[in-house]
Amino acid sequence: MTSPPRPRAFRLDAAPPASPLAAAAPFVEDQPDVFAPAPVDAAEIATEVAQKRGFLGRFSLTWSGLLWSALGGLASLALGLWVTRLVDDLFARSAGFGWLGLGLAGLALLAAMVMLAREILALSRQRKIARLHKALAQARAADDRDAARQRVADMIDLYAARPATAAARAELTRLSGEIVDGRDLIDIAERRLMQPLDAQARKTIAQAAKRVSIVTAIAPRALVDVLFVAGQAVYLTRKIAEIYGGRPGFFGFLRLARSVGAHLAITGGMAVGDSLLQQIVGHGIAAKISARLGEGVLNGLLTARIGLSAMAVCRPMPFAAEAAPGVKDVAPELFSGKG
Repeated sequence: MTSPPRPRAFRLDAAPPASPLAAAAPFVEDQPDVFAPAPVDAAEIATEVAQKRGFLGRFSLTWSGLLWSALGGLASLALGLWVTRLVDDLFARSAGFGWLGLGLAGLALLAAMVMLAREILALSRQRKIARLHKALAQARAADDRDAARQRVADMIDLYAARPATAAARAELTRLSGEIVDGRDLIDIAERRLMQPLDAQARKTIAQAAKRVSIVTAIAPRALVDVLFVAGQAVYLTRKIAEIYGGRPGFFGFLRLARSVGAHLAITGGMAVGDSLLQQIVGHGIAAKISARLGEGVLNGLLTARIGLSAMAVCRPMPFAAEAAPGVKDVAPELFSGKG
């Protein structure tokens, strides 16, 4: 008969002895959690922040919207009464003048309806690009093959009217049925479709930044600087939106400008890093020689930052396979001193 095992004392903080099975098991490196949420794109956050309204925001928006709607209705009624009275007066003077006034009023109404329809279509297209941006980011993060194929097909439809993208669209249509990995398909779509558009957008930003820096350096008045920088910011935002497929009207531009401003706030405004700060400090010598030259460089940097934010917001897909450009990539002449 065997004796029962004697009790033994052991320390609780001591590591337990490794079992032979554990010793023989191969070492497996810690892998990232595939279910962890993917990093959120700054352009997506900017679009959501620009459109998001809190409780107070909704409350104030409701009353302000009611105020402007009422004022707009009163103005429309006043305008309608004025046109009616004018046409009546013209008919009272002469039937020919009356019919001429009525025809001009009809043409003005037709033009207003066409402009309203264009605004609605522009807003719809802008929303479509924003939704496509978010959907592509989610499909790539989840590596969803079906979602990637659907979103890539939406991108192909978005640029169907551009002959310059015909070869890329044909290649993507063929590869959509062959590639089984959703992330790879989205990356290929970014390289094929976005690279030429990105190059065009970078060129536009570089030209605008160069114009701003030159005009600021030679402008006689500060007011000219402010007006020119503001005008270039408006032109740059609209031009980049058109490059990526958007056609913003007046209200569409206001919404786009709000998203660009939110993106600038999220990414830190001027986003002056260590290397960029060194470049600006290096321009201190030029600023000592000419204060206007230093102001031109800073205004050019600000214009480039606005263009980069517009590029991130208007792009129908986030930067993933391609690195997001920086200020030195789009406006190297501001740092090299060569214009």
